[in-house]
Amino acid sequence: MPENYPIYINGQWIETKDTMPVVDKYSGEVFATVCVSSPSEVDDAVTSALRASHLKTLSPYQRYHILSKASRLILEKAADLALTITREAGKVFRDAQTEVMRAAQVFLIAAEEAKRISGEVIPVEAAPGSENRLAYTIRVPVGVVCAISPFNFPFNLATHKIAPALAAGNAVVLKPASATPISAINLCKILEEAGLPPGYLNLVVGGGNDVGDLLLKDERINFYTFTGSPPVGKKIISTIGLRKSTMELGSNSVTIIHKDADLTKAASLCSRMPFVNAGQVCISIQRLLIHQDIYQEFADLLAQETKKLILGNPLDPETDIGPMISGTEAARAEAWVSAAIQEGATLLCGGKRKGSLFEPTILTNVKADMQVVCEEIFAPVVSLIPYKDFAAAVEITNNSRYGLQAGIFTSSIEIAAEASRKLEVGGVIINDTSLYRADQAPYGGIKESGIGREGPKYAIQEMTESKLVVYNF
Repeated sequence: MPENYPIYINGQWIETKDTMPVVDKYSGEVFATVCVSSPSEVDDAVTSALRASHLKTLSPYQRYHILSKASRLILEKAADLALTITREAGKVFRDAQTEVMRAAQVFLIAAEEAKRISGEVIPVEAAPGSENRLAYTIRVPVGVVCAISPFNFPFNLATHKIAPALAAGNAVVLKPASATPISAINLCKILEEAGLPPGYLNLVVGGGNDVGDLLLKDERINFYTFTGSPPVGKKIISTIGLRKSTMELGSNSVTIIHKDADLTKAASLCSRMPFVNAGQVCISIQRLLIHQDIYQEFADLLAQETKKLILGNPLDPETDIGPMISGTEAARAEAWVSAAIQEGATLLCGGKRKGSLFEPTILTNVKADMQVVCEEIFAPVVSLIPYKDFAAAVEITNNSRYGLQAGIFTSSIEIAAEASRKLEVGGVIINDTSLYRADQAPYGGIKESGIGREGPKYAIQEMTESKLVVYNF
């Protein structure tokens, strides 16, 4: 019998009437079930978080102690946590191990940042009539945070929402993706073991149209942090109104290969980074812009390196690319690629699907209005686009409703500086791909790629309010 996992409310593990299956994304086997939250249980979770946020029992040092202990516990349990990620998300095991290690670092960074939350002194005495006043700001928790986490990094992206929220002194209601809920349950277990008091973290499970909608309409929630698609992000914003949020909504990210690039280095990275986690990464390379002088040489080198990648069982240490999150998503990606080919694109390599496994795929001769180019494909597919000069590369990059990150390979500091100024994205990565992310750095986009920033220090700023205090002596 598959193991059944309860939900977590007010420090209690609760079995519910309804359950949903959790499927091994490679084998298709149901290896676990998870309890589904009813409306009353969603209400209880928010009530519990509200009560905890009003108590304000955790000092900054206590938050530091709990979060740093959680970091240590993650490292102790790393192998089992990674195995869960591999089974429920289909992620190659070594990449799942990296995800767990990153999450441990996020908790540690958030723990340190919990001790550094501060305001500033405001020199109001310089204003006429305020000579006898002292003013400063303090940062206070927003209150109840609703965290809605995605399937592609079920452990680390939930951590990026929970750890800063707790570091800031908030209480959290977490709703993980229905396809990958067990990693979130494991996080709750770790924080419980680390000594987090009841109510500060609550976990509910269910679909976006039922449990998700209940959370959006609950006006006791003060802040929403979400990673997912732009349509869902827009729905959240339209529902929650003036309440604060951070939205990370994806992209069709560009990496530029300029004519003066180190082609060996660029090809080595660009032959892997579009396909990490089967391309299901918001900052995965989707559009690869290559200067026309080196286009054919680089395309040949890229295809040669890409064909070496091994597709298969994510638990096999030789595997480079595992399954997509579902056969349905793999079929969608296959349909997009087929449509592009029918519209004139050329298949350089890949393109075949078997169940939820989709080969690493490179397309050439694409047009700007093809879905594989202008929409987020979220699959192991990259399109090669030649450009004449750097101004054209900037124009192509910016011709998108997204703007999360971009990479550029160049040996010119002038080109790198121009890219930093002119590319309409939240992050520009020099001599690396758009996929690079450091967990302590600010992370987020512009346009339809979202609002706000992640990274513990920056998320804490989002999840606190600045309050002015003035003394009249």
